[in-house]
Amino acid sequence: MSTLHAILERAEALATESFIASAGPGGQNVNKVATAVQLRLNVYALRLAPPVFARLKELAGSRMTARGELVLTARTYRTQEQNRADARARMAEFLRKAHELPEKRAKTRLNRVGKTQRLKGKKIRSDVKAGRGKVRFD
Repeated sequence: MSTLHAILERAEALATESFIASAGPGGQNVNKVATAVQLRLNVYALRLAPPVFARLKELAGSRMTARGELVLTARTYRTQEQNRADARARMAEFLRKAHELPEKRAKTRLNRVGKTQRLKGKKIRSDVKAGRGKVRFD
């Protein structure tokens, strides 16, 4: 877990923020003050392991640019500081989830009775479908 901690610290240092005008709560103040935060993080600079990078790319979806930047926009709160904290928390959450290994799917085992019932059901459906079609009067 220490590697994750080091990556989170490096991400905090590499992240750049810009403040943009935001819609939402704030009344007329929202038109005057840029409270929304756009956080950008160059994921390539983090030097993540290939499987972790692949999971992060999948989790990020459209938030990841072609140049490998993770772009998060936080505009939930009225103040810059709260939006900054929200964006950084979301970035950390993305990195945490990318480091989690997915659970392996256990193959289901079908017993003999279940197999025969399945095949019997398939035969019944086959007979029903075979009964459809053009009627020939020979």
